[in-house]
Amino acid sequence: MNPKATIHCAKKYGTLIKVRSGGHDYEGLSYISQTPFVIVDMGNLRSISIDTKDNTAWIQTGATLGELYYTIAKTSTTLAFTAGVCPTVGVGGHFSGGGYNMMSRKHGLAIDNIIDAIVINANGKILDRDSMGDDIFWAIRGGGGTSFGIVVAFKVKLVTVVVFNVARTLEQNATQLVHKWQYISDKIDENLLIRVFLRSVISQ
Repeated sequence: MNPKATIHCAKKYGTLIKVRSGGHDYEGLSYISQTPFVIVDMGNLRSISIDTKDNTAWIQTGATLGELYYTIAKTSTTLAFTAGVCPTVGVGGHFSGGGYNMMSRKHGLAIDNIIDAIVINANGKILDRDSMGDDIFWAIRGGGGTSFGIVVAFKVKLVTVVVFNVARTLEQNATQLVHKWQYISDKIDENLLIRVFLRSVISQ
């Protein structure tokens, strides 16, 4: 569905608009309302463009976090974005809701790293950060973007990271390693993020 055309049509007939990005939400707010509504599905707008020269990315709001991370990984082994860990969550809802994540202590929320956006306002006008003004730009970063227009794309600042894995089995004292980790995790350097994954492996 064309977002701009939908806004004009809904405004003319007084119909409520709900926006759905490319992922999911636990409450299903894109699907329910006490009044008749139309859904603007952003699922086909999932383009992601990475600029390694200035460490930025343009991300359309129909993309998922998994698609974003995959695209970054294909482009660079040292760049990342500070957002959530569930790969099927849509970028649009996650970013406009704040974007808490594992790297928040060091790099902030996803919204702290948004530097520009493309928004279609209630009059069907396409705006960027300069033309929308500081108030709307602030509102779409954590205030629920769809209340202030339809966000088509976000421009974000990427961060530089070094990633490595240490794998241990029970036979290699993984239990003792996790036990010790619980006592030092709050004392390590703020530049080091440690995340523990516990997996059950079935022998063939």
